[in-house]
Amino acid sequence: MGENGRDPSAKNAGVSLQERLRKIRLLILDVDGVLTDGRIVMNDRGEETKFFDVKDGHGIKLLMRYGIDVVFLTGRQSAVVEHRASDLGVREVHQKIWNKLEIYEEIIARRGLRDEEVAFVGDDIVDVPLFHRVGFAAACADAVGEAKRAAHYVTGRRGGRGAVREVCDMILKARGDWQEVAARYGLDCGDRDRLL
Repeated sequence: MGENGRDPSAKNAGVSLQERLRKIRLLILDVDGVLTDGRIVMNDRGEETKFFDVKDGHGIKLLMRYGIDVVFLTGRQSAVVEHRASDLGVREVHQKIWNKLEIYEEIIARRGLRDEEVAFVGDDIVDVPLFHRVGFAAACADAVGEAKRAAHYVTGRRGGRGAVREVCDMILKARGDWQEVAARYGLDCGDRDRLL
């Protein structure tokens, strides 16, 4: 199943997922096929509907609560994406972006971040150039093969069906924030501190 646990780039060979996740300060998310299941429902007036997973949304909110910012970066343009971002409190959204690497450079320069402090979740070949740059690259379980092979990690869940939540939880656990999350909700962590 993809490159789970192994870094495909030679310059960072041997860096564990735990080490990568611990450094993350920003999560960038593709939308279609990542935050949604990839389906686009269009009515006879051309109005678009997308399906989002509430658990992914809660994961995003948890990340932001613990100081990790989130950015949406997508190749399509849709008012639905703006509404979802607003609903979650995501303040930075880039739509209709064909060259994601160019916008990525602007994002990290403006924030004063290094590549290793950024995570990205994608699902298609357009996302591969970012996979090669960021500190932690995750492909959804139903991503295309090229994306899976380029990623540091392939989620067990599909896009729009919990893949983003899986990554959010992994980041929180690696950074040591999960105990506080668990306590807040009265959970018994037991062995839930593991990445999966």
